[in-house]
Amino acid sequence: MLDIAFIRNNAAAVAEAARVKGMRVDLDRILALDAALRRDKTRLEALRAERNRITAQFSGGSASLRMAGAERSRAIAGELSALQAHAGETEQVLRDLLMAVPNLPWRGAPVGPDEKSNRVVRTVGDRPDFAFAPLDHVAIAERHGWINQARIARIAGARSYVLKGRLALLEQALLFDTSRRLAREGFQPISVPALVRGEAFVNTGHFPFAREDTFELPRDGLYLAGTAEIALTGLHGGEIIEERDLPLLYAGLSPCFRREAGSGGRDVRGLLRVHQFYKVEQYVICRDDPEESAYWHARLLANAETILQALGLPYQVVECSTGDMGPGKVRMNDIETWVPSLGRYRETHSCSSLHEWQARRANIRWRDRLGQVRFCHTLNNTAIATPRILVPLIENHQTPQGQVRVPAFLRTYLDGEELL
Repeated sequence: MLDIAFIRNNAAAVAEAARVKGMRVDLDRILALDAALRRDKTRLEALRAERNRITAQFSGGSASLRMAGAERSRAIAGELSALQAHAGETEQVLRDLLMAVPNLPWRGAPVGPDEKSNRVVRTVGDRPDFAFAPLDHVAIAERHGWINQARIARIAGARSYVLKGRLALLEQALLFDTSRRLAREGFQPISVPALVRGEAFVNTGHFPFAREDTFELPRDGLYLAGTAEIALTGLHGGEIIEERDLPLLYAGLSPCFRREAGSGGRDVRGLLRVHQFYKVEQYVICRDDPEESAYWHARLLANAETILQALGLPYQVVECSTGDMGPGKVRMNDIETWVPSLGRYRETHSCSSLHEWQARRANIRWRDRLGQVRFCHTLNNTAIATPRILVPLIENHQTPQGQVRVPAFLRTYLDGEELL
């Protein structure tokens, strides 16, 4: 959500942001409602001032003067009541429209409609050159009895899975080690609920934009979150955070749920695109300083890259285009990891800066040493998401015998085993 004063003074830039993000925004109506609301507020102030003046002027006068003052006060009260109701309705309509206004992308974002316009920033690691016919992750996992999608689909439907044995332990090791690694970097490990009220989705900007991709429990008024970011934003909604307590750094672990409504039947087989998964999310609340935001964006991205390098996985970092980054993002980088069976890189991590767009919706503010209160900046980044990361891990580290090499730092969680 953008400040209405910013929109008023930068209407052309906001219109351009909507255009390059492929969104339709009725700026003319927004500006008209804003003007009407400001007129109403000016009139309300004038009426209140007149009421106070009448009270002071006629309170000590004659009975007839007091009666005349009372009549005028009643008339003012009626007009105030009607005008307050009208202003309240206008303000709500305006707020609803403001919720649909996108953030302005940073100047380095490629302009384009979707992920095809993304730009590769850097490529890290060598792709494996197998001297044998490599298998995909499903074939390897089924050979070892680690997964069984066909059987679980009978009770859970498509895009469901079961992880068993050493692969289940490997998943748990990845989640735990990532949380511990981030804790050493100053991030507070935190487990958050997946069941969240709709208001929290609105405050992060997931609603209305990603509503169709969200599972709903209408009887309880709850939704299943697709990221810990939603609960973590809600955790500080309505707060004023003292400058000395910033930045807030979280490593949020949660089960995540997505309907994959727009996937069009892609990636049904295997573990790349599933309805339920687990994720450790890096989440930052900091001061509204663009340079500080840029620092944390780079830091979050570096943390994710460090994990991939420790896993020995080849990857590339991409600069996401205006049409791919989503409404609230100022900047977004994806990390795509090499998947040998597909012969291409696939997105496994996403790093986003939202400036005050999200904090303004959730009313998260900070107070500086002089007592001035402003909206915070928020950022988020995938540290690890399973089972998706297991796909490149299994495929890149497979042996001619169909085993999987365990990255060195994870072996302690698997009784020292080098091969699975």
